[in-house]
Amino acid sequence: MLAVHFPALQVVLPLLAAPVCVLLRGARLSWLAALSVSWAAFAIAALLLAEVLAGGPLSYALGGWAPPWGIEFRVDAPNAFVLLIVAGIGAIVTLYAPKSVAREVGEERAHLFYTAYLLCLAGLLGVTITGDAFNLFVFLEISSLSSYILISLGQDRRALYAAYQYLILGTIGATLYLIGVGLLYQATGTLNMVDLAQRLASLHDVRGVRVAFAFLAVGLSLKLALFPLHLWLPNAYTYAPSAVTAFLAATATKVAVYALLRFLFTVFGAEFSFSALPMGPPIAMLAVLAMFTASIVAIFQENIKRMLAYSSVAQIGYMMLGISLVTVEGLTASILHVFNHALMKGALFLAMGCIYYRISSVHIADFAGLAKRMPWTMAAFVGGGLSLIGVPLTAGFISKWYLVLAALDRDLWPVAALIVLSSLLAVIYVWRVVEQAYFRPPPPGHDTREEAPLALLIPTWMLVAANVYFGVHAGLTVRAAGRAAQTLLGGAP
Repeated sequence: MLAVHFPALQVVLPLLAAPVCVLLRGARLSWLAALSVSWAAFAIAALLLAEVLAGGPLSYALGGWAPPWGIEFRVDAPNAFVLLIVAGIGAIVTLYAPKSVAREVGEERAHLFYTAYLLCLAGLLGVTITGDAFNLFVFLEISSLSSYILISLGQDRRALYAAYQYLILGTIGATLYLIGVGLLYQATGTLNMVDLAQRLASLHDVRGVRVAFAFLAVGLSLKLALFPLHLWLPNAYTYAPSAVTAFLAATATKVAVYALLRFLFTVFGAEFSFSALPMGPPIAMLAVLAMFTASIVAIFQENIKRMLAYSSVAQIGYMMLGISLVTVEGLTASILHVFNHALMKGALFLAMGCIYYRISSVHIADFAGLAKRMPWTMAAFVGGGLSLIGVPLTAGFISKWYLVLAALDRDLWPVAALIVLSSLLAVIYVWRVVEQAYFRPPPPGHDTREEAPLALLIPTWMLVAANVYFGVHAGLTVRAAGRAAQTLLGGAP
């Protein structure tokens, strides 16, 4: 009987657990509450994905009000896959959090950290699972407001500026999204996404609908940090606490990519989005600019977290490039890269947290000889870096390979060449770190081994191992991503 309520429990559990952490106050107790809830959410997400792949979409009417009149949580292949990503990363980061939070946030504020963290998790899961356009906005604001708090907890005073900058740009994006939803409601009289799709099919020539599309597209592009609307992201990732950076980098932009996919392909439909309004070429152009511009900027960064932040902007370019192809193969590659990028960037930022825990720095100048002092941590960074580059036998290779195949399937040989060339740029900035850590002598008096604690290393290596596992055994993720792509293009339930 409980399984019937899994869609609601996916969001309700972290939402109710957040104020409990405030009441518990103690760092240990609040962490245990967050850990229990995040792993429960992960288990529920895995069960929902299995059920959807086996039996088709699930619909859950909140409060007993049948859709489209009431709010609906709807789970199909695309969002079940994203739910698994968000909940899985959330579970691993919670496992990592105690020592990192104590070091970077402080024991006295740890319960507040876990409160904001669970609210952010609930918001991201809610954005993913809801079938109501306005409800999506509500959950988007829950996740955003808690993200601003989490970022501001960073030790560097510039974390406050980063949070404020994110607040301003995030609010602009949310406002644009809300205006778009309002225009859609005015044109159709409904907020349910399935009902919207049915009603919009005959309203494609209505000016208000086209204006709504523009507002929604730009608002969500701000949230997902599509170049050149990415200005909030580098500072947010650089100055946030390590656990926050790893969580947001692996989940927040991925959920925004999913939301854009949902509107482009489900609500408006591919024919309207890419034929009546030729969105494919502009998205492809911005994607390629992101892949190269952000990678080139990353090469010249001295702060490794900032380097990885610009790398994330480039990786979002790969996701958007696959979307612009408007094929099952292209969408499969994009959705695969959403999953694989969460694994690789989560591993890399957790490794940065291990390094910061020991040397209180993430600047490349302080990495000299670090491989001798922290061999396991640097090996984890190398593993994540190889996946980021797209080396065979890693998860990053799988999604980039599928993206190249999707481009070739459309006879876009120049695009396939650009994908390979931009991936080679990642070799440069990853190699800068490897060279400093492995081939430079450590400073005098700093040649003793001082590895990160196991409490930090184990979650980091869980994500590194996942990068290798899903690079070797890619069948499950490829099937799930392919099913999600077919659903979005209307070829599967």
